[in-house]
Amino acid sequence: MNGFLLLLPFFAVRFGLLAVLDQGAVRRAAHFAPMSGGERVAYGIYQLATAFVVLYPLCLTVHPGVTWHFVIGVLCGAVGLALCIASMSCFARPDSDGLCTGGVYRLSRNPMYLAYFLYFTACALMTASAVLMFAVLVFQVSAHWIILAEERWCLQTFGEHYRDYMKKVRRYI
Repeated sequence: MNGFLLLLPFFAVRFGLLAVLDQGAVRRAAHFAPMSGGERVAYGIYQLATAFVVLYPLCLTVHPGVTWHFVIGVLCGAVGLALCIASMSCFARPDSDGLCTGGVYRLSRNPMYLAYFLYFTACALMTASAVLMFAVLVFQVSAHWIILAEERWCLQTFGEHYRDYMKKVRRYI
């Protein structure tokens, strides 16, 4: 089986489910906060890593079986996809101020990024690709800088409401 097929459920949830729930949420999810300095470099790396993580599986094969990396990959993928579904469902329904603080956003300020990381890690495990795993790690490290820019934007946009939220909820887990 071609490795790219592993990404189809992710795309269905990330784009399909979000579009069904709220077309405006699709635009909000595609919005990147203004960045400065090193964040711009991180954004470029993030975009390259994303393209690689999405396209490289076209060159990979999944070999289903009872190997540790495949079994852990399936479990990690299931958790990542479930978290992605939960994140998208909450993201499509922000509170009256436009901020997402309910559902899984009560446990993590960035459950979408966490879901992406888990799901892409699962793809690397199920294809047994060290190269893809490295790209996923680069993706996640660069995403951290994007998250910092988003937090700054949220503080400017939502003010004290977001500051209170930051005090209650961790950045990741």
